[in-house]
Amino acid sequence: MLDYIASHEPTIRLSFFLGTLGVVGIWQSFAPKRPPSVSTIWRWLNNFGVTFFNTLLLRLLFPFLAVGLAAVAAEKGWGLFNLIHLPIALSILIAIVIQDLVIYWQHVIFHRVSFLWRFHKMHHADVDYDVSTGARFHPVEIILSMLLKLGVVVVLGPPVVAVIIFEILLSSIAMFNHANAGLPAGIDKIARKFIVTPDMHRVHHSVIRSEHNCNYGFNMPWWDYIFRTYQAQPSAGHQRMTIGLEEYQKDRKQSIFWMLALPFRRRKKA
Repeated sequence: MLDYIASHEPTIRLSFFLGTLGVVGIWQSFAPKRPPSVSTIWRWLNNFGVTFFNTLLLRLLFPFLAVGLAAVAAEKGWGLFNLIHLPIALSILIAIVIQDLVIYWQHVIFHRVSFLWRFHKMHHADVDYDVSTGARFHPVEIILSMLLKLGVVVVLGPPVVAVIIFEILLSSIAMFNHANAGLPAGIDKIARKFIVTPDMHRVHHSVIRSEHNCNYGFNMPWWDYIFRTYQAQPSAGHQRMTIGLEEYQKDRKQSIFWMLALPFRRRKKA
């Protein structure tokens, strides 16, 4: 089973991406949490256009992505997991948790370091919040994130399958928790003890600075609880809260070119 996953990684990842996109897209179409303020077709074309561009860019720039480097690390005996011998299931679990913790702190740092925020704010500048927002990141952020992931792989030497599972989780759960939808309140209250839900992460996309500097988790919510960056609900409520960044509220139709140029524009006054 593990060998099958490793040998069919591209197909499996693409299947999960398209499957999650389809399921979440249907969910938010039939039960939208908020009415869109911009054409959904326009946003999807541009947001997923950036995603497609990022995918091509990574393939061009890196001879190995995280999964490929994990295979090399296993062959060469690099990293902690290749020095200690744990049961494979335990190794996979620990590796996934560590990778998730790293991504949490990456997210925090991209908010707190002004140079990095210039690139991450493209994600936050989206004036609506839906499944496409979860795939909208600036290429520079994607490249820096990949460099970090590669470093983690070299240090940890995680099982190849652990890296594949984590990448699938990161992509799929990001689309899930950026859905323009919500779980019933009782279910959400329980679910957010184990996974970042749409209502939990939507707070992070508020124009209010104190709110978009909380709820950094992508997959696991525990880091926000542990490091005290958790806020349960937006102060204005999910229906009345304003999504995005204050200084870009007038930029409603954000093209792919607008997004790519955003970090290099002069800071606008709100």
